[in-house]
Amino acid sequence: MIAPSVTLGEGVVIHHPDLVNLYGCTIGAGSRIGTFVEIQKGAAIGRDCKISSHSFICEGVTIEDGVFIGHGVMFTNDMHPRAVNPDGSLQTDSDWELLPTRVGHRASIGSNATILPGIVIGEGAQVGAGAVVTKDVPPHAIVAGVPARVIGRVADAPYEIRSSGRK
Repeated sequence: MIAPSVTLGEGVVIHHPDLVNLYGCTIGAGSRIGTFVEIQKGAAIGRDCKISSHSFICEGVTIEDGVFIGHGVMFTNDMHPRAVNPDGSLQTDSDWELLPTRVGHRASIGSNATILPGIVIGEGAQVGAGAVVTKDVPPHAIVAGVPARVIGRVADAPYEIRSSGRK
């Protein structure tokens, strides 16, 4: 479902509009959205991004231009999620703190990565598949693992990777 509250830029491609859940978000021109993606209210996707299938982009996430999001990437926006308050009452929007997350220009996030809230992933950075990102990622860094750690650096030339030499 694509809610009327969604703002779509020119040339956005949504491969299976009936198999996504988009509401209250903004998607920039030329971006592509895969099947079974959810993008919540208040999330912003830049221009020329690729959001692969089964990814979840929650409220408070800003994805800048030219970003690749692999399959099954999960963003979070609350460090202490709970269903109920100490008195047993259901939590409402006023019972938790939204922590915004930003993914910098031309960054790349591998499949099944999990991004904790309040994180900045720097411009041109690469996050390895399955990584759990618990702290900011410097621009042009390559991170992998649980928790994600810097293992190399993306060269200034597009698509070239410079390894740290560690195994």
